[in-house]
Amino acid sequence: LSGMNIPPPIISNKNWLRLHFVTDSNHRYRGFSAPYQVKKAIDFKSRGFKLFPGKDNSNKFSILNEGGIKQASNLCPDPGEPENGKRIGSDFSLDASVQFSCDEDYVLQGAKSITCQRIAEVFAAWSDHRPVCKVKTCGSNLQGPGGTFTSPNFPFQYDSNAQCVWVITAINPNKVIQINFEEFDLEIGYDTLTIGDGGEVGDPRTVLQVLTGSFVPDLIVSMNNQMWLHLQTDESVGSIGFKVNYKEIEKESCGDPGTPLYGIREGDGFSNRDVLRFECQFGFELIGEKSIVCQENNQWSANIPICIFPCLSNFTAPMGTVLSPDYPEGYGNNLNCIWTIISDPGSRIHLSFNDFDLESQFDFLAIKDGDSPDSPILGTFTGAEVPSHLTSNSHILRLEFQADHSMSGRGFNITYNTFGHNECPDPGIPINARRFGDNFQLGSSISVICEEGFIKTQGTETITCVLMDGKVMWSGPIPKCGAPCGGHFSSPNGVILSPGWPGYYKDSLNCEWVIEAEPGHSIKITFERFQTELNYDVLEVHDGPNLLSPLLGSYNGTQVPQFLFSTSNFIYLLFTTDNSRSNNGFKIHYESVTVNTYSCLDPGIPVHGHRYGHDFSIGSTVSFGCDPGYRLSHEEPLLCEKNHWWSHPLPTCDGVPLTWTY
Repeated sequence: LSGMNIPPPIISNKNWLRLHFVTDSNHRYRGFSAPYQVKKAIDFKSRGFKLFPGKDNSNKFSILNEGGIKQASNLCPDPGEPENGKRIGSDFSLDASVQFSCDEDYVLQGAKSITCQRIAEVFAAWSDHRPVCKVKTCGSNLQGPGGTFTSPNFPFQYDSNAQCVWVITAINPNKVIQINFEEFDLEIGYDTLTIGDGGEVGDPRTVLQVLTGSFVPDLIVSMNNQMWLHLQTDESVGSIGFKVNYKEIEKESCGDPGTPLYGIREGDGFSNRDVLRFECQFGFELIGEKSIVCQENNQWSANIPICIFPCLSNFTAPMGTVLSPDYPEGYGNNLNCIWTIISDPGSRIHLSFNDFDLESQFDFLAIKDGDSPDSPILGTFTGAEVPSHLTSNSHILRLEFQADHSMSGRGFNITYNTFGHNECPDPGIPINARRFGDNFQLGSSISVICEEGFIKTQGTETITCVLMDGKVMWSGPIPKCGAPCGGHFSSPNGVILSPGWPGYYKDSLNCEWVIEAEPGHSIKITFERFQTELNYDVLEVHDGPNLLSPLLGSYNGTQVPQFLFSTSNFIYLLFTTDNSRSNNGFKIHYESVTVNTYSCLDPGIPVHGHRYGHDFSIGSTVSFGCDPGYRLSHEEPLLCEKNHWWSHPLPTCDGVPLTWTY
C-alpha cells in the first residue's frame, strides 16, 4: 500500500496480521490511521456491510447491505454514482469493473475505475471507494511551445479548499512536455500537487508525481504530448504555492537538468539511456549521485547532486570563497572545522563577509593571523551581525568554526583575495550596491552607490588607498548598503524593503516608515513580495502620518492585497517582529498619485479580453468579456468601492480547454 488513495478493508485469513511500515529519506506525509477489530468471521463488519450466516446452503455466507437487501457473495453492492458525475457500467459481479466520470468543470478525486474482487475468500467488495467529483475552482488549458503559470495568488498565500486543474498540450503532437519549478512550497502532507501523463485528469494510472512540502524533482517530463496538474488544498492555512515553467521537448528525452552550483557536468545527451556524470570544483565536496541516467519513463534516475564546502581544507589560490557546510541551508551540529588560506610570502590576505548567521554565543568563527592554533586572534564572531572586512598581517590566515550540539543558523559566505604591500585589498562589490573604480594602488579611490531602497550602513561614499602608520590601507571602512529599519520618504516614488532584504529580517524589530506626498495627492503602495512569520511578525499600514491614524490593514504570513491607497498625502507603516523565527520580509513600491475623490483608478483590460463600461466613479461597475476561444476566470463585475478600490482583482481570460475528460 502506498500513495494517497484509501485502501479497501483487509481481513486476515488466520488469527494474526503483521503490518510492516517502511519510509525513505525524503518527504514527510500525514501517514495513516487504521482501526482494527477482532471478531468471529460471521460478525465481521467491513465497508459498511455485515456478514451473517446464510440460509441458502449453496453459499457459505450472504451479505446484508445497509439498505437491508441481501445479495449473494459473488456480487458487489451497487457503488452508486458520484454527485456531479456519472457511472459507466452496471455489472457488479466478480471481476467486473465500472468507470466514473465527472460533469464539466468538476474534477475526479479517487479511482477512475474500480473492480469487484473476492475478499478473504468470504465475500465480494469493490477494489476502492467510489470517487467524488469536486468543483474545479481554478486552472486553465495551456499550449506549447512554452510558458509559465502559478498557483492562485502567487507569491502570496493560495486559497483554501482549492481544486485547480491545468492541462498542458504540446502544439507538436510528436513532442512531450517538460516542467520545472522556480519556487514550490505547499503545506506539507495536507496540500498536494498531483502531476499526471496525458489529458485524463485524475486517472491514478497516469500519475507521475504527488508533491507536497518544499522538495521537488529538478524536472518532470511526460510520456505523451499532454500533461495534467491537479492542486488540492485543505481548509486550513496554506503557503505561497508554486511557479512552474513548461516547454515542449523531443520524445524519449528527460530534459536538461542543469549543472550543480560549484559543479562540473560531463555529458550533454538527455535522451533515454543517456548518462550524465558530475564532479565538484576544487575545494568542494559532492553530495548525491555522481551519475544519473535518463530512464525509459522520461524521468532522471535522481536529482543532480549538490557541491558543498568541506569542513577541513587548505587554500592556495590567490582568491576564493569560504562557505560554512551546506550554506545557506544551515550548517548542522557538532562541528569543528578548520580552513587555512596560504598566500605567497610577502603578501597579505583580505576577507570580505558577504553573509553571516550563527547561533549566538554557542556557535562561533575565530580568525587567526597564522597557521597554528596559537596564532594571534584577529577576531571571534557569533550571532547574525555581519562582521566588517578583515585583513591579515601575515601571508597565512586560519579560520576555526565550532558549532555545538543544538540549533544552527544559515552559516556564512566569505570571499578572500591576496594582495601586495603597495596596494589595498580588493574591497569587492558590496551587496545591494554599485562600485565605481577598479584601481587599488596607493593613492587610488573607489566610490560606492547604494541601490534603490538601500542606505549606507557602513563607511562613506568614497574611500582612498593611503599609507597610515606604516601600512597601506583604505582610508575608512569598506562601504556597505542595507535596508533601513524605518525612515521618512518624500520622493514621488520609491521602494520600501524589510531590514535585511533580500535576506531574512532580524528578530525583535520595531520599524516605522512615513511616506509623504505633495498636498492634494494620495499614495499608492503595491506589494511585490510579502512573507512574514504567520501571526507573529506584523506590518500595519495606517492612513495618515502616525500610529493614531486610521488602520488600512494589518498583514502577516503571505496574505496581502495587490495595492492600497491613502485618502490623504501621508501613509504610516509599522513593522514589528517577535524574538523567534524570521522570513524573507517584503518589498513594497510606493508612488504619489492623483486620485479623484469620487472615483477608482482605471482597472485595466484583460489580455485577450475587452471591457464593458468606462465609468470609474464610486458605486459604478464595469464588466468584462473574452475573445473567442477564451473564458473569464470570474464573471463578477468589478464595483468601485468607497475606499477607491475595486471589489475584485481584474479577471483573466484563460484558454478554453480543447477537451476535458475526467
